[in-house]
Amino acid sequence: MSSQTFPAPDPSTPDEEPDGKNVRELYRRLLVAWNNRNAAEMAACFCEQGYVVGFDGSQLNGPAEIESELGKIFANHQTPPYYGKIKSVRFITPEVAMVRAVAGMVPPGKSDIDPALNAVQSVVAAKAHDGEWRIALFQTTPAQFHGRPELVQQLTDELRQLI
Repeated sequence: MSSQTFPAPDPSTPDEEPDGKNVRELYRRLLVAWNNRNAAEMAACFCEQGYVVGFDGSQLNGPAEIESELGKIFANHQTPPYYGKIKSVRFITPEVAMVRAVAGMVPPGKSDIDPALNAVQSVVAAKAHDGEWRIALFQTTPAQFHGRPELVQQLTDELRQLI
């Protein structure tokens, strides 16, 4: 398994608060763990009550189940890497933030984003008692835009800029 370093850190605005930067970094760490096919590192991004809704509707509860199931996926499937882009980080409270992102994937053996794998990703992050940010909810929804092929093309073009 080769180590992958993408996605690059998401650019923050010069006046962004440290918590905003930390939430952006948490999303980046999540994608890097996926891209490195590292179930333990991915699970470590989640709080004890963390919850995942996968691209196919799979539901995983807590870091132990997340690590176990992702470990099986990584062992049995050649998962494509994510290329993600944060669209916004919004704080619900000082200890809870919502990340809205889009992501694309380049399948193994290919060099381009596969529009069928484009996704809208949502993260709800919570600040733990130790001051670290952890994911409470990660949801990946297929970005199919039924009946609107121009939106699929627009998103695919945007994601291609990340490769």
